[in-house]
Amino acid sequence: MSDFINSYFDETVSIINMINQNDLSKIADGLLSVRENKGRLFLIGVGGSAATASHAVNDFRKICKIECYTPTDNVAELSARTNDEGWETTFVEWLKISNLSNKDAVFVLSVGGGNAEKNISMNIVNALYFAKSIQAKIFGIVGKDGGYTKKVADACVIIPPLNSDRITPHTEGLCGVLLHALVSHPSMKLEQTKWESTK
Repeated sequence: MSDFINSYFDETVSIINMINQNDLSKIADGLLSVRENKGRLFLIGVGGSAATASHAVNDFRKICKIECYTPTDNVAELSARTNDEGWETTFVEWLKISNLSNKDAVFVLSVGGGNAEKNISMNIVNALYFAKSIQAKIFGIVGKDGGYTKKVADACVIIPPLNSDRITPHTEGLCGVLLHALVSHPSMKLEQTKWESTK
């Protein structure tokens, strides 16, 4: 067990050192632009990334004062759309009802970024088709080769797939680290976090 944990930690450190920090800075700049233009931020992710999206919505709203939402916070609508219309339309139809505009941004959190050719995460792919068609900004934190998200994003960080056996845990784990780097950035952070305020 200790050998595995040591190896996992070593891989994590190596991956962090391989991440393109300029790409993360580009996302920060893009988010600042969205906030300055009074746009909204919509985070989308599936599985573990859906939980991370919910966490990020809280932080971007509370700490960075960006109007922010994720469709997976509403399980009633998500499950109704899945049942009635199909999983692949869940995000795009939600974005349409939300009146996504060119002042807004869609931020994808995903291990693979979606892939139309392989019919993987088509709800992400369809959401990005729509976002692109109305010139909304697109950001992403993704693993593997970035998939469709990387192809169409205005700014996107790829978490390098150092170990093919652990692409998902490293991508999802480090996604949280990168999101906290964004909300802690001095130009993004407008509200003090609780424990830091008690110094």
